[in-house]
Amino acid sequence: MFCENLVQLRKKRGITQEVLAQEIGVSRQTLSKWESGEVMPDIESARKISQVLDASLDELVNYEISESKLPMPPKGKHMFGLVQVGDKGQIVIPKQARNVFDIKTGDKLIVLGDESQGLALLKESSFMDLVRIVTKG
Repeated sequence: MFCENLVQLRKKRGITQEVLAQEIGVSRQTLSKWESGEVMPDIESARKISQVLDASLDELVNYEISESKLPMPPKGKHMFGLVQVGDKGQIVIPKQARNVFDIKTGDKLIVLGDESQGLALLKESSFMDLVRIVTKG
């Protein structure tokens, strides 16, 4: 996964092997070996790559292109996959999304909508915190 993610992110950012290699302090040949999967970078080089390409180390190492073949989203943004809407409008929030946003059984979510941009889910507690801030100001 690392080598595929490295190539994808580098190309997405429009950076050549030469430029990326120079920015992280290695030769283009070394970078080429990382991209081919021939060898793996040391942790410090991987950290530098993640900084230059604006991706977390976890994403760089573990991101898997889903069946939809969607590219890795920008740092701090997530794509958790597809969900199917049930007969009564129910959806199952993917486990990874529940973990990242600390959504537990029994939590209440607020559903917001914008006809041009779509739907958004917010934890009730986070939304109410925002309401309190706005109404105090």
